[in-house]
Formats: sequence, structure tokens, C-alpha cells
Amino acid sequence: MTSRLGRLTLRIAVCVAVAASLVAVQPGLSSQAGNGDHWISTWGTAVVPRDQGPQGPGRGGGPPAPRLEFNNQTVRESVRVSAGGDRIRVVLSNVYGTETLVVGAAQVALRNAGSTIVPNSNRPLLFDGKPTARIAAGAVMISDPVALTVPSLADLAIDLYLPGDTASSLSPLTTDGARQTNYVSTTGNHAGAATFPVATDTEAWWFLSRVEVMAPAEAGTIVALGDSITDGNGSTTDAYGRWPDLLATRLADANIRMGVVNVGIPGNRVIGNRPNSASNRFDRDVLAQTGVAYVIFTEGINDLRNDGAPPVEELIMGHKQIIERAHAQGLRIIGGTILPLERDGEGGNGFNPTSEAARVALNEWIRTSGAYDGVIDFDAVMRDPARPSKLQAALQSGDWLHPNDAGYQKMAAIIDLSLFAPLTAGTK
Repeated sequence: MTSRLGRLTLRIAVCVAVAASLVAVQPGLSSQAGNGDHWISTWGTAVVPRDQGPQGPGRGGGPPAPRLEFNNQTVRESVRVSAGGDRIRVVLSNVYGTETLVVGAAQVALRNAGSTIVPNSNRPLLFDGKPTARIAAGAVMISDPVALTVPSLADLAIDLYLPGDTASSLSPLTTDGARQTNYVSTTGNHAGAATFPVATDTEAWWFLSRVEVMAPAEAGTIVALGDSITDGNGSTTDAYGRWPDLLATRLADANIRMGVVNVGIPGNRVIGNRPNSASNRFDRDVLAQTGVAYVIFTEGINDLRNDGAPPVEELIMGHKQIIERAHAQGLRIIGGTILPLERDGEGGNGFNPTSEAARVALNEWIRTSGAYDGVIDFDAVMRDPARPSKLQAALQSGDWLHPNDAGYQKMAAIIDLSLFAPLTAGTK
């Protein structure tokens, strides 16, 4: 018996030693840097499917605009990180694809202006050491870590060479609206090119899910979960004027090391049967974010303004469910109050006395129930004091539903940065 125990102890010791040596010689395979550093999401988006079916009529009932397709072309995509770092990795997504997505080459660089990059900053993205990737239908793929010093609020250019012809397939493309100009090349692989041969541009991100950086132990990620107001509708293209962008700027200026990820989707609702309701996408868009520690949840206006709006009690239950799911994963969740939606002297926007009463009741619950770990009272600073059912005229973008750049600045400015304590303070 003693002999067997001795041999077993020796065998375990050898296995432990071999495993330790493997980690020591292959640090790139470890999710941690060994000193408490860890990966956090520093940029991300909520991907949606681009329908590959027949297009409807264009504006005014005319013919539809040509659909963007990729055929042996490279797309150069612009993103602005929040927290910086000296090691990054990129997550590609084929979540909505029904066929394998082939990426023939990929690179990342610091972006200069437009389609140009900072000289000598481009780095190839590898996938398990290989320069190409085959991303299965419904899957994501994380690149190998890349040594690249990325300052906070830096702009990146991410190039994807797509050798196939997307028009030849009915597989939906995984995408998201960007309010950011991205570039599609002429024919060929132009990943990492100093001079990018632009054939057309696009205000969408394609096959990108998130960017991660290696950050110190006290850093984490804040996920902004919401609808088109979180997504930044009404803000100026290429100006990074969404309120989550501006929150990231405030955090960086205050030297608070937190990534900010915007997963707003236009038209999004708290509940309902839509596949992309907040309730349905919470795991994918929030819990899957690397390093997530905080959630800012600002949603409910689309539930209230559409036909068949649920009773406010049902909407509050939807909020409670999101809160419970966040708390179950050790996250702190902060509630944002819902903005007014009455138009100036017009109908529309789904405003009526019933929807307004429900909005007021929901906001009162968010403010006073104590269910959230903190509250950001967007409504209080954005509403017209003379008519609280409306936005202030100077803060709305023209549709009396979405803020303009000044409105988003106001929203970001009222966020109490002390809500986001370092992780070493026991927030997660």
C-alpha cells in the first residue's frame, strides 16, 4: 500500500511539474499575465444579423440602394478603445452566419485619420498561430494576443480580408450600425496596407464583436446595455459623441482604468419575443464580455411606445429579472431612467397619456426601489422643466426622441464616477 501511494504521489508531482513548465514556456496561452493582470473588453458592439433576403423599396418607394457585399476584398474598420494596454486581442463574430466565414488575413494598427494608419503600427492577427481563420456558423473566434501599445481612447484600424463572395450565399452577415466610417477596398488582400485602396465606405461594423486589452487587477469593464439612445442615434458620425463614448473619456481623464462597451441596439426592448430583446441577449452581450464588472441598464422606452405595450408592472418585472441575472454573476448594475418621448406639437413617438404615466411610474421605481446598485437620473437633466413629458429643445436631435451631441454630453456629465470602484475594493 505504501509503495502504491508513493508511486501515485510521484506521478502527481510529475504531472504538476509538466503542467507548470507548459504554462511557463507558453505564456500566450494563459488568460492571465501572472501578476494579477487580466483581459478586459475595451471596445465592443452588439452584433445583429444583416438579412440576405430580397430588399424592400428604397426611400420614397424607389428602387433599393445596392446592398453592400464583399467579394475578394478587405474591410478596414475603425474603433475607439476606452482603456488602453500593451497587449490586445480581437474577437471576430459569425454569430448570425449559417455557413463558415473565411477570413484570409487580419491585421490591427493604430489609426491615423480616415483610412490611414500610423506607420509601422500594424500587426498581423493570428489565430492559434495561423494567419487565416475559419469561423463556424454561430461562433466567435478570439485572436492570439498581439504586442501593441494602445493608449486609452486610441483609434484602431482592424483589417479583415474576406476572400469569398458574400453575394453567393444566403448566410446572414453579422454586423452592427456604427455611426463610424469604415472602408472597403478594391479587389484583393490589403490587410495592413499603409495606403488603403478605398472602393467604398460603410457606416457599419462587419464581423467584429469586441477588442480586449490586458489590464491590471483593479481594472474591469462597464457594459452599457440599452436601445438606440445608448447606441447613439442622433449623434454626429465619426465624432464619438455617444454617451458611453463620453463616459469613457471622463473615466480616462480621471485616471480610472475601466473599459466601456456599448451594446445598445436601436428599437431594443426589455421584454418581448424578439430575439434581440434585452432579456434574450443578456448572456451574449453582457455576461460574455471579458472582465465585465458593471452594467448600466437604460431601457424601456420602446416597450412603452409600441402597440401592445406591457403593463408597467410587467416592465418592472423585466428590469428585476435583468438585475437578478447580473447579481447572480457578481456584477453591480446601475439603472438609468427613461427619457421623455413627446414630440413638440405633434403626434407620434408612441406618446399618449397611458405611455407617459407608465414611463413616470417606471422611472419612480428605478429611482426609489433600491433594486439597483446605483441610479443615473438621465430623465431629470434631459426633460423640459416646463413640460416634463418632452426633452429640452436644445438637447434633442430633431425627432424629440433621441438626444443630439449636446444632449449626450449632458447625459455623460451627470454620471457619478464613484459608482465604478476599482475591482480590488471588492466590487466583484
